[in-house]
Amino acid sequence: MVPLRDDNPITITPYVTYGLIAANILVFLYELTLPDRQLTQFFYSWAVIPCQLSNMCRVALPVSQFPEWTTLISSQFLHAGFLHIAGNMLFLWIFGNNVEDRLGHVKFIIFYLTCGVLASLTQWYFSSTSAIPSLGASGAIAGVMGAYILRYPQAKVLTLLPLGIFITTVRVPAFFFLGFWFAQQALSGLASLNAPASVGMESGGVAYWAHAGGFVFGAILGPLLGLFSEENEI
Repeated sequence: MVPLRDDNPITITPYVTYGLIAANILVFLYELTLPDRQLTQFFYSWAVIPCQLSNMCRVALPVSQFPEWTTLISSQFLHAGFLHIAGNMLFLWIFGNNVEDRLGHVKFIIFYLTCGVLASLTQWYFSSTSAIPSLGASGAIAGVMGAYILRYPQAKVLTLLPLGIFITTVRVPAFFFLGFWFAQQALSGLASLNAPASVGMESGGVAYWAHAGGFVFGAILGPLLGLFSEENEI
């Protein structure tokens, strides 16, 4: 299922959401200018390398001049391909503006980056010896989705739904769309525990635990930062 938009108006201009989208696109455009070898070095410098974070690497890896913990933030602005960034930015575009509307610009950027850090640490916990770079905005965006499902469970999401050779659109409540997405990530994460060689980040695939962890932490942090406040924050 691919979300196209939500029927959920906002009362502010979501400058932070727009800024995050722009920053991610600019970094990705820079990635496209790099030859393969330099791109690999770029990822090893700025993406999270779990075994380096744990100081448990079994193989020699490129060394970054920056402390490894800084990658918990920088990795949130890296993407591995067009579909990767397109999917992430679509979800941020649809769901980020409403959460920013409730939290306000300042709290939203704190919320977003914190969810991204906690999402990466969740993935690190389950793959602390992995030497595969972990990157992307999806953990932080999962946090946005976790807050959104709490605050706007009945908001309708216009969704592209493939049915075999036919494609149609349906409006589904956010609690169904996002709940289904979370269940998919959590189940895939559990599957990866029993099949590390073929599922998940160990094979250079999807960091399911980062998605599930980001979603849960977003659902926790959102209310703490004023998600259900009656007044919009600045």
